[in-house]
Amino acid sequence: MKYPPNLLDEIRARLPVTAVVGRRVKLKKQGREWRGLSPFNAEKTPSFYVNDQKGFYHCFSSGRHGDIFRFLMETEGVSFPEAVERCAGEAGVILPKLTAEDIKREEERASLHEVMEMAAAFFQSRLQAREGAAARGYLADRGLTPAIQAEFGIGYSPNERFALRDHLAGKGVDRDAMIEAGLLVHGEDIQVPYDRFRDRIMFPIHDARGKVIAFGGRAMDKEASAKYLNSPETSLFHKGSCLYNHHRARKASHEKGGVIAVEGYVDVIMMSVAGFGHTVAPLGTALTEDQLTLLWRMSEEPVLCFDGDKAGRKAAYRAIDVALPQIGPGKTLKFALLPSGQDPDELVRSSGASAVSEVLQGAMPLADMLWTRETESGDFETPERRAALERKVMDALTPIRDETLRKHYRAEMQGRLNNFFAPVRAAEGRFEGGQRSWRRGPGGRQETRSGPPPVTAGVRESARVRGGHGVVPAREALILAAVVAHPVLLDDHCELLAGLEFDNAETNRLRQALIDCVAHGLRESPEIETELLGLGFERLLHQITSASALGHFWVRRDAAFPDVRDGFVHAVALHHKNRTLHKELRLAATALEQDLTDENFARLQDIKAQIATMEGTEAMIEGFGASSGRSSRDM
Repeated sequence: MKYPPNLLDEIRARLPVTAVVGRRVKLKKQGREWRGLSPFNAEKTPSFYVNDQKGFYHCFSSGRHGDIFRFLMETEGVSFPEAVERCAGEAGVILPKLTAEDIKREEERASLHEVMEMAAAFFQSRLQAREGAAARGYLADRGLTPAIQAEFGIGYSPNERFALRDHLAGKGVDRDAMIEAGLLVHGEDIQVPYDRFRDRIMFPIHDARGKVIAFGGRAMDKEASAKYLNSPETSLFHKGSCLYNHHRARKASHEKGGVIAVEGYVDVIMMSVAGFGHTVAPLGTALTEDQLTLLWRMSEEPVLCFDGDKAGRKAAYRAIDVALPQIGPGKTLKFALLPSGQDPDELVRSSGASAVSEVLQGAMPLADMLWTRETESGDFETPERRAALERKVMDALTPIRDETLRKHYRAEMQGRLNNFFAPVRAAEGRFEGGQRSWRRGPGGRQETRSGPPPVTAGVRESARVRGGHGVVPAREALILAAVVAHPVLLDDHCELLAGLEFDNAETNRLRQALIDCVAHGLRESPEIETELLGLGFERLLHQITSASALGHFWVRRDAAFPDVRDGFVHAVALHHKNRTLHKELRLAATALEQDLTDENFARLQDIKAQIATMEGTEAMIEGFGASSGRSSRDM
């Protein structure tokens, strides 16, 4: 029995090779593939590989290679129709009973592929003819050389109503086949069908096997009603289920370990030329569920690369809604937003592949993009608006079907909300009177304040010092600033500093450098600073000394040593306690997730209460300074 290729493709798409092979072979993940012992030969070292993205298995010991149907035929001795029936049942695909009409229809599809190939060849020949001169000039201006035009099969449709029709008719193609292929415009009010594409640069669209199934045409006339025109839906072409450049990107995606989706034909081509051959594009519409499925077959974490304008951001937000119901463990998205006013094509031509790489490396996880979307209004001054944001964020997670993932997303967003609307802590200043308001800024929540400026300030674990070295926990900055200003601390407390665990790699390096300085006999602050500057710590030193200016009198160079000693010891003790409590908090949260009992819940609440109490006592650090002349009013 003959089964149509599109039906077999659907079964393959729904049923991973590992699902079929894994019943007979014990597989172990290795990179992007799975490996196991050959089912065809006795062996001790695995030489049998399965690749779900490419949809095949390969046995190096026997040389056997194939898809899910071939595997069943070779390991169980079933016929091809039997293998198709079994796989279809497992994939949930209902097999049609092929009639004589079905067989005829498949033959017609095959003939339509031939028609599309002839049309593609015609368009390519017209691009190189005299009538294609203007189109060639346009392509040259866009950086699309003759070699690139040939590689991607770019062509030109003459500005005539019957050029393609007459050409195909001369090769024996009847009018109905041209209409079925979407090449002619027809209708009850159209007596003579005419060419759909006229005076357009033509981009052939292929299916996953590399067969031409449609065209996208870019108008040469600036006054044309549609800048881009795609083929209509046909028996070969379903716009929402195809990706431009899919057939080329599959191999490149496997080699690169990812896939990139951009918005336009030329974007794809220029990205490919720049070395990003694993690039595809939807066909003039918002990304669909079927297109996402195709992307996930190539990579667990596709990168959606959108233009850096308002329309590009809007497209990214739409993609979030399409993706949320389908994401799951090991199946998500990242979002790369280009510099404002540029698309991938322009970025490649203006700044080269390195600029594209930089944009891709900065791609945001889906959770970050979702958070950006929900908070971009930036105005959350009132409790009502903050409550509305919280509801909006949580409601946005409802479509996530995977229960475990939805739980983790809720925890993630609740944590962001808690931080976003957290009460102003000592690190942000205390206020005598005045007002606070929350507004969304480029780096997250920002506060606008009215009233008198803060008279004191403290440092909390949640506070951060930002600068050239990234995010530095403020207490780490405070401890190091104290040692830089008062190296004598290490005479009695070197072991305290050596035993600390810092979150930031740069502060850890500076901590070790301070210990080394003292070990080599340096005792005065100026000579230690000179040594540290020579080791490349200039920017980090500026960060931590700026942080120490937040009202901590005991960190100052002119502070009395008893104040310095007491403040330093207290800060170190708080650092140790904070790390211990947060480790316990993570363990308690995990225990509660695994076993939802009153005991585990009480334990979690107790740890949270201890952290809150600790943060309350942390302000005591600000009190150290009486010996340095700090007045009670300042305190």
